[in-house]
Amino acid sequence: MTESHRSGFACFVGRPNAGKSTLTNALVGSKIAITSSKPQTTRHAIRGIVHREDAQLVIIDTPGLHRPRTLLGERLNDVVHSTWSEVDVIGFCVPADEKIGPGDRFIAAELARIARRTPVIGIVTKTDLVRPEQIAKQLLSLQDVMDFADLVPVSAEKDYQVGTLADLLVARLPEGPPLYPGGELTDEPEQTLIAELIRESALEGVRDELPHSIAVTIEEMLPRDGRDDLIDVHAFLYVERPSQKGIVLGHRGARLKEVGATARRHIEALLGTKVYLDLHVKVAKDWQRDPKQLRRLGF
Repeated sequence: MTESHRSGFACFVGRPNAGKSTLTNALVGSKIAITSSKPQTTRHAIRGIVHREDAQLVIIDTPGLHRPRTLLGERLNDVVHSTWSEVDVIGFCVPADEKIGPGDRFIAAELARIARRTPVIGIVTKTDLVRPEQIAKQLLSLQDVMDFADLVPVSAEKDYQVGTLADLLVARLPEGPPLYPGGELTDEPEQTLIAELIRESALEGVRDELPHSIAVTIEEMLPRDGRDDLIDVHAFLYVERPSQKGIVLGHRGARLKEVGATARRHIEALLGTKVYLDLHVKVAKDWQRDPKQLRRLGF
């Protein structure tokens, strides 16, 4: 270990779909946060751990901050705010290919209150989608939003300046020993990650109104009797209405079969073993607005 080892916590904030989870995965070097083209995919604060010779950086991937319309939305915003109070540095993400709008200014106003206490780095994400002059323009626009400790353009997809961003975050951590054992990439329970991978597969290619209505629980996960190379995973996908159940199932269950095949591949990569995945779809009426059901589904 080098003499001045740093360790601490960082989090990325931004409106939904600003590239926070993709950036977290790129820094950690492994898929620990689910990504989707659908906004508000992240529902839990997932911790990813970056191990370096000189530092250990723990990145907390939070849900996108938004004006909530349901009890679930309010709870997700609470997760974001409580995370802000725990971290040493914050990265504010704005995609290069979208104009800075009211949603970004709303977040900046919230961040400005704590910027004296916690440094905020402005990050222009998804730079691979635009021309260099557009990146420069976005950096200038971002500069007008609030007073940042630093500004950096990155592309997680092309691994552009991801290392530079890591250096900027590490520089703002306090000195201290590692907080987690070497080799660990996340402190999330395996079952949480598996439920998230199933939800990610279910989100791909579905209609816009559906993503917020899907929740996943792992009912049982255990090694197959007499086999040490196979794990049985039994999971439920919850939706809010019978019509949504039809969308998830697809014609004669074809869509659910596809979801299962995609999710199984990701879960096998995560666990390093063969998996038998058993998926069922249930209707939990208006669960996003019902405190009792939210608790049961882990929110």
